Amino acid sequence: MGTLAIIASVILGISFMTFVAFFGRIPALRNTPISFLHRLIFIHLPSSVVSLDRLLTNGRLTTSLTRLAHYLWYDQHPTILIFFFLLLSVGEYLYLPVAWPLLSRTHKFLGTISIILPYLFLYLSAFTDPAHITPSTHVREMARYPYDFSLFHPGTICETCRLLKPARSKHCSICKKCVGRMDHHCIFINNCVGANNQRWFILLLLSTAILTSYGGLLGLDIIRTKIQVRFPYWTLLPWWTSRAAWQSGELDFHRWLVLWTWGLQSGVAMGSVTLLALLTTPLVWGLLGYHLWLVYCGTTTNESMKWQDWQAEMDEGGVYKRKIEGRERVKDLKVEPAWTRWPVEAEQILVRTDDGKPPRESHRLPGEGNEWEAVWRLKDVENLYDIGLWDNLVDVFCPYFMFREARGRGSPVDEREFGRERGRGRRRSS
Repeated sequence: MGTLAIIASVILGISFMTFVAFFGRIPALRNTPISFLHRLIFIHLPSSVVSLDRLLTNGRLTTSLTRLAHYLWYDQHPTILIFFFLLLSVGEYLYLPVAWPLLSRTHKFLGTISIILPYLFLYLSAFTDPAHITPSTHVREMARYPYDFSLFHPGTICETCRLLKPARSKHCSICKKCVGRMDHHCIFINNCVGANNQRWFILLLLSTAILTSYGGLLGLDIIRTKIQVRFPYWTLLPWWTSRAAWQSGELDFHRWLVLWTWGLQSGVAMGSVTLLALLTTPLVWGLLGYHLWLVYCGTTTNESMKWQDWQAEMDEGGVYKRKIEGRERVKDLKVEPAWTRWPVEAEQILVRTDDGKPPRESHRLPGEGNEWEAVWRLKDVENLYDIGLWDNLVDVFCPYFMFREARGRGSPVDEREFGRERGRGRRRSS
């Protein structure tokens, strides 16, 4: 049991730390034990170490470690990308020599595809421009989405890039550039996940989840077959074993564990990779499910955090919305592009007041005539960028499809009218 315990402990520790690091900052898990563990491991414990080091070495050790950690976490470098690549390749190097001769032709064919696809999508995710906003691409990104007057407002200039910020964009402090439809910066691909490579990132998660699931289950089947050749009464799970085997004394729980350990140790390399694949599979599927949920909601990781900030503001009171009218007068003031390829336009503006009272008249945009309405829940606020599941998928996996479709209709005015007609009646609240 010693080897099995060591392998399982190491794999469980890595999986647990990775899970907390990824999911501890998700707004939906705020005020949960996962968020508490994230703060404890990544905030409170480092602060305690810093305080102790100040007493012992006057802060020299933690200063050096902080510089190293800042470089590894906040600078663009391929260290984690190389680690991820080695994790895939070394795991396959240890797994395949034992497993490959035992596989049928069908499994060899499916296994080959499962092995190749993660490398393909890793390359596309890492080396595809995520939609960096530069002077040459600025006009295109400004026409990608309209401002929603809730999360994104016209007239904001990036202090670093010195360019007008398009709707749904965000400046990445690691890449040192603004990114269109920024989701997050992923250290595993050493790149931002943006409008142009989000589809490859989702397919990378999908292909990796399939690979770990397929490899883990296949490894379990090989280990089970190997044990049952010598001990036919043994099963993968103890409650599947026949009652007669337990009653006759041929098998008890201790013997079942010993045989399980023997099966793993007869091929330690493949057994270790099998355990690693099985324990990391839920994490990968969880990340995939989270990003597919964001696509379903028509939002991004960056925007979900902004929405949660709005919910915190609503809990305190003082958040108001009102309907926007007189859109042509707003366009005359050039507070947003003359047209975008998005099929709908904003119909509301969302604001917060410090005193909790409705905004004054000076807060109104030109043409607004409706009264301010207090908002207490996010579902009462329209998400301009949620246009239905199918079109959300089209926007992610074919980011220029609707744009080309609109351009084929003629002039910018015609394109804007086409967008209004296409999006009419399809708005849904977030």
